[in-house]
Amino acid sequence: MIGAGGAVASVDRDASQVGIDVLRSDGNAADAAVATAAALGVTEPYSTGIAGGGFLVYYNARTKTVTTIDGRETAPMTYTATTFTTPYGQPMDFATVVNSGLSIGVPGTPALWDKAIHAFGTRSLSALLRPAERLAIKGFTVDQTFHDQTAQNAARFAKFPATAAVFLPGGQPPTVGSTFRNPDMAKAYRELRTHGVASLYRGALGRALVAEADAPHTAPGVTVAGGQLTMADLRAYRALRKQPIHSRYRGLDVYGMPRPSSGGIAVAETLNLLSAYERKTGSRLADLSNPEYLHYFAEATATAFADRNRYVGDVAGVPVSQLISPAFAAQRACLFDPSKAQIRPIPYGSPDGSYTGCTVGSGTRGQPYEGTSTSHVVTADKWGDVASYTLTIEQTGGSAITLPGWGFLLNNELTDFDFVPLTPGVPDPNLPDAAKRPRSSMSPTIVLRHGKPWLTLGSPGGATIITTVGQVLTEYLDRGKSLVDAIAAPRLSSRNGPEQAEPALLDSPDGLALTELGHHLVLPPAPPQIGAAVAIRILGHDRFLSAAETVRRGGGSAMVVRPRE
Repeated sequence: MIGAGGAVASVDRDASQVGIDVLRSDGNAADAAVATAAALGVTEPYSTGIAGGGFLVYYNARTKTVTTIDGRETAPMTYTATTFTTPYGQPMDFATVVNSGLSIGVPGTPALWDKAIHAFGTRSLSALLRPAERLAIKGFTVDQTFHDQTAQNAARFAKFPATAAVFLPGGQPPTVGSTFRNPDMAKAYRELRTHGVASLYRGALGRALVAEADAPHTAPGVTVAGGQLTMADLRAYRALRKQPIHSRYRGLDVYGMPRPSSGGIAVAETLNLLSAYERKTGSRLADLSNPEYLHYFAEATATAFADRNRYVGDVAGVPVSQLISPAFAAQRACLFDPSKAQIRPIPYGSPDGSYTGCTVGSGTRGQPYEGTSTSHVVTADKWGDVASYTLTIEQTGGSAITLPGWGFLLNNELTDFDFVPLTPGVPDPNLPDAAKRPRSSMSPTIVLRHGKPWLTLGSPGGATIITTVGQVLTEYLDRGKSLVDAIAAPRLSSRNGPEQAEPALLDSPDGLALTELGHHLVLPPAPPQIGAAVAIRILGHDRFLSAAETVRRGGGSAMVVRPRE
């Protein structure tokens, strides 16, 4: 959709409409982002919600600066590097940890909302949560995606009576076309509107959350481990203002999220590598065939993931400036072969500032787990503010534990930690620890041209977020696709192991050509889709092009306040 007055894009029509209504009533991009996100907690409860976390990248037109807010969940203060290991030093069973209190971190979403409103917004939290409360009472129409996600999680949900009562009415997933209502969630939003986010971090919601996380209510015959959360953990939580990751590509300024997200770092390294490949080969991405472009892209993202897995986490000493430096990318590009894929896993590099000669690499890493259930919101207002906001409760359905009487699922975000070091004997930056934030791949991104907002984008999808954002950017900037076609293009996610390719790519001549180059293509998990991107292109003063998915996750929703042909 193209038009004026401001723009919103998300995966859901009801949520996007909430954001548009905020902009239409002279709210700004921050107000619209918070209100849209709260509405997604109602309509996308398996991906987002009050008990989740996320990252916001924000352009403030008044100060002409980009800043970020880290609302990532934290581990309890009792956690150590061995919390997820057995007495014999082996990693605990993943599925067992997911469906337990051990997976639940301190939520960051309400604190991020509060901080964003105070830093950038014009409305009260109470006003911005009111539409979500009304939506939870009124209900929304169940689509195929909501039905399928419920059905896929039905066995997990049935283990917890509060979850079954809310999301399996009558013991079955809601039927497509029916109206789904969640009065308990409406009560939770009303609690936050009345008592503020202090209810979660110091009050009634927090006490209920700690009690349930530490001793989950289960169905007869079901036993799960309790967690270690305390009210002291909740009281200590802070959403953090941070400087963004900044890189340059095609004369544009690309801003992303810093650690504990690896998104900004990995996207920056990917773009730097693509530029280095062009210099090495003398061929522009714009002039390549589609299989050649995808080969370049797959080699770049696999290399970036090799470095990300080794170095990035919520620890001191991450060599961020080196990882995103063109000089480091130039050294890493020396192994690139335009006619052959590198053997996976590609060794990680040495981002030490000394980049003379061509080094093979320092070693290889195992592959970490990361869930794929997140959601993304982009907003832009008529005054020039722009938001890119990714939020999550980790995997689809989170921990499967619903807070009794409050209607929202608790996160399983702590399973984003590595349970044991990925490589024995090599430091792992993503092991659990006290009050630590697990590494993330969320990649909210804002692009400036000549110092002004030009594009904002992002996607859900766990580790595939990084590759999705990188592919949409390069399909749009380098390959001549329209923004909506760049979002809709068949996706490839190469993360330094078997390379996930959507069916439209895997079963195509392009897929065959990639296989002949040595790429090992596999289907993503069912449904075989990668990401669900949204974006807004700022066309000029108060002129916007809002774009979303056409098919993935049932299609997204792109809106502007005043549409035009």
